[in-house]
Amino acid sequence: MTVMAPRPRPEEGTATALPRLDPIARLPILILYPHSRCNCRCLMCDIWRDRGREEISAADVAGWLAEWRSLGVQRVVLSGGEALLHSHLWDLCALLREAGIGITILTTGLLLARDAERLASCCDDVVVSLDGPREVHDRIRNVPRAFDRLAEGVAALRAAGGGVAISGRCTVQRANFRELRATVAAARSLGLDRLSFLAADVSSEAFNRPGGWNPKRASEVALDRDDLPILAAELDALAVDCTDGFLAESPAKLRRRLLQHFAALLGEGDFAPVDCNAPWVSAVVEADGTVRPCFFQPPLGNLRERESLGAILNSPKAIAWRQDLDTRTDPVCRRCVCSLALREVAP
Repeated sequence: MTVMAPRPRPEEGTATALPRLDPIARLPILILYPHSRCNCRCLMCDIWRDRGREEISAADVAGWLAEWRSLGVQRVVLSGGEALLHSHLWDLCALLREAGIGITILTTGLLLARDAERLASCCDDVVVSLDGPREVHDRIRNVPRAFDRLAEGVAALRAAGGGVAISGRCTVQRANFRELRATVAAARSLGLDRLSFLAADVSSEAFNRPGGWNPKRASEVALDRDDLPILAAELDALAVDCTDGFLAESPAKLRRRLLQHFAALLGEGDFAPVDCNAPWVSAVVEADGTVRPCFFQPPLGNLRERESLGAILNSPKAIAWRQDLDTRTDPVCRRCVCSLALREVAP
């Protein structure tokens, strides 16, 4: 079977990465932005500044679903913004569920308690954003009681049953890099199954940042040189304190993903090589229909202008782009904070 992100096992294992084949005939993961609104005001993200009302409707999904099944889509990841703000989310999820497609929801957690019963009935995987212990999380989210509402939501979802996997994802930045062990403790207190760490993206146009951040804005989120030894010490302590598999990444991978990344942003060493097959095994569809090969690379087309996802992904332009892509040298890939190495393992 295919190991599905974002429910991965550590990538250092022996499972074989799915091949980079062109034209694409198998697309295990499809990431949808059902809309672009959000209910947080996070320090490291500008999605919340988007006031648009455009959505991917259930009718849109109904029209596209036959092709998605023919492409072998096994899991749809609902990202964005906050998926739980979508006006007809449950109709959309029902279509996916009836088609036998797994559903992952990435969420701030603020609405989990309200929607726990429905989530338990249609979704098998929930990934919540966790920025640290209570005070740190609330400060980064810019929402009163954000941590407590997240805790109430996780408890409600557990009580609703259904066997939903609930994991956490922490975006590491200046406001929380000293709190990695405290974040693990917070994740355990919430009853999460697992926790993953990734560095804050400060160099791309993703997350509603056309043209990217200017150096001053990026420096408010990224670490400075004096922070690097503190982060290194925190990672060393984390490697000693957390050895039970609760973390999605190995200690070595965390050093690459966090310490080496922030150091490279400062010109101290190079970025870690990226081994990513995302453009060959997944795609991103934004609320306006824009299709991207991943969160960070430029668009390949638009589903509202060309209704076939396969035609977009396998256009001569898209195939040529993938064939010329070297993830180890491409400037966007080298700075990527969440590369994907989707692997296949025995059942």
